[in-house]
Amino acid sequence: MNTDKAYLFGLIIGGGVFGNAEDYFRIRLPYKQWGSYEINPKRASDISRDILVFLSPLFRNIYNLTINYQASSGGIWYILCEGDLSDLISDLQSFGIECEGDLRNHVSIKKIVEALVDDNLKRRFIAGLADTIGSTNPNHRRFTNEVQILSFELKGFNFSFVCELCRLLYSINCLPDQILWNHPNFHCANNPYYKQWNKGFKLRVQIDQYEKFGAVAFKTKAKSLKENRDLQQYVHTVVPCPEREIKAAKSCVHPGEDDKRLPECIRGGHYLHNRHVCAVLGCEHAPYKAVKELFHDAGKLISPFPILCKDTSEAIEDIIAKDKLLSDRVYDNRRYSVRFLYDLYRSDHSALIFGNGKDAGYHISEIIQGVAFIIADVNDLNGKRVRGKYIELIEKYLLSDSDLSVEIRIPDLLTPLVITGNGRGALIGAENPHVYKSLISVASDNEYKLNVRPITEKDLSNEK
Repeated sequence: MNTDKAYLFGLIIGGGVFGNAEDYFRIRLPYKQWGSYEINPKRASDISRDILVFLSPLFRNIYNLTINYQASSGGIWYILCEGDLSDLISDLQSFGIECEGDLRNHVSIKKIVEALVDDNLKRRFIAGLADTIGSTNPNHRRFTNEVQILSFELKGFNFSFVCELCRLLYSINCLPDQILWNHPNFHCANNPYYKQWNKGFKLRVQIDQYEKFGAVAFKTKAKSLKENRDLQQYVHTVVPCPEREIKAAKSCVHPGEDDKRLPECIRGGHYLHNRHVCAVLGCEHAPYKAVKELFHDAGKLISPFPILCKDTSEAIEDIIAKDKLLSDRVYDNRRYSVRFLYDLYRSDHSALIFGNGKDAGYHISEIIQGVAFIIADVNDLNGKRVRGKYIELIEKYLLSDSDLSVEIRIPDLLTPLVITGNGRGALIGAENPHVYKSLISVASDNEYKLNVRPITEKDLSNEK
């Protein structure tokens, strides 16, 4: 192993796509808008120069391969590698890499990492990955431009690859900021009826960390990192995972938790935080104690119902009709003044209403979000999202019509309430921590994995 080969291995594993041809394969660079020659022709020119001036000699000198490229208007680039692939394939196979299909979807880099015997080799391998799947889009940031992120992005369900890459970054003191796992608890935490949750992984590293410990080889990527870094006013440090505070948000149980494509150790579990997944996977950097402490509040953090589901009225009615627990309910149908609901929200953002007088009921902030979706004109919606801030939209509509109202159907048990109007509907799940906690158990084979059984009418009737 040398530095050039380490770099090429990173590049090939990050983007290599192999077919049946013995003398040809491609490396996919998923640059999207960042690399589009229509949006940024200067950057596209620089990318082509990186490929021909930098990469081409490396492939020719090490593997005697000829390099060219293709680029689409959508910013997807392909490095075309032609020639006798036998030496390259033999090298990769010696590290357990089978050259089939999209490599990053199925390979393990464990044996390659073992051969990276110093930080320089590790940095070069990581640079190859960063030049392919490391996104420098400035929209990858933590809340504001002040904390810029380099995001390693992968499709598929190769959880072990993500873990191995995270460990490799840790080994050179480049501490990752966060992992967005390819799991419904993170990609659609509010809506169990959303089916397009398979959006891949994002392993995020703060740019300050990456500039200090990581590397890129493409000049275009280096320039982009610098431009993003210039958006920050301060230098930021990262706290190691075991020392970081964990704040978990509420999430709903999703049928995708049982998806057969998920690894067996992950499948069937519900996850409260990205580092909860790390604990289940046995990562040495996982904050095990903090994860266990989250379990005490699991009834508040896990919902067997949608937290907020927005759709057409027809789709909402179809969801209710297909779920016996929901369709068997007796609903109290009433019209409620938007002004009344808005005033409730303004007086206490965390108020629970239409509940049983204990700690169970419907969160006013989620009801207000549903109301905003219902009353909005088409021009104020982007799909199922309200353009801008939902509370400002409600305030605007109340200025035009102070008598605005919506229909709310409140069920006899604490299943989701229904808001309808304008051909749209919303389902709002209740807070009901005592009942929900009774649904949750720790897996028999992993003390950090939570299982959630389906809720029944008996569960809710006993509470009532």
